[in-house]
Amino acid sequence: MKIGLFFGSFNPVHVGHMIIANYMAQYSSLDQVWMVVSPHNPHKKRNTLANDYDRLHLVNLAIGENKAIQPSNIEFSLPKPSYTIDTLTYLKEKYPAHNFVLIMGGDNLGTFHKWKNYEKILENHELFVYQRPSYDLGELQDHEKVTIFEAPLMQISSSYIRKQIKAGFSIDYLVTESVKRHIEEAGMYKN
Repeated sequence: MKIGLFFGSFNPVHVGHMIIANYMAQYSSLDQVWMVVSPHNPHKKRNTLANDYDRLHLVNLAIGENKAIQPSNIEFSLPKPSYTIDTLTYLKEKYPAHNFVLIMGGDNLGTFHKWKNYEKILENHELFVYQRPSYDLGELQDHEKVTIFEAPLMQISSSYIRKQIKAGFSIDYLVTESVKRHIEEAGMYKN
């Protein structure tokens, strides 16, 4: 199977994430998209993250019954911080029959050359890149392993949603109804 890996903190997962995951599952050559919940992105502060399993549960709720998209906690058992090359190496050993593709925003492609062992990633994996307005895709946009997609984008972020919750504002339509319900019932992101 050809699996797209959509990495993220998903803190919390929002409709923008789900639109991209669904777009890639429906309109690309992928058989499935795995939403990989990252326990610690080396470029983000650890103290802003909700509990790993809470974020995984929210991703599970957001996906619902869609079999083309799956939640993944594969990085939870790997050394922290999580580096993509290490995760890909582990996945290839665990699932040798699968072909793994990275899904990323255009903002990441421009700085991809700074990733740990980026040449090795490009040597062994395709990159499916969704464009983000006002970001330079850099010189790798013409690389044979890079495919650019015009996926529909929403200008919302997890940090914006956390701010709205903290301020006591509604997050209706920014997250799925099931995600909203769980965040409210669990009192997540209030402080």
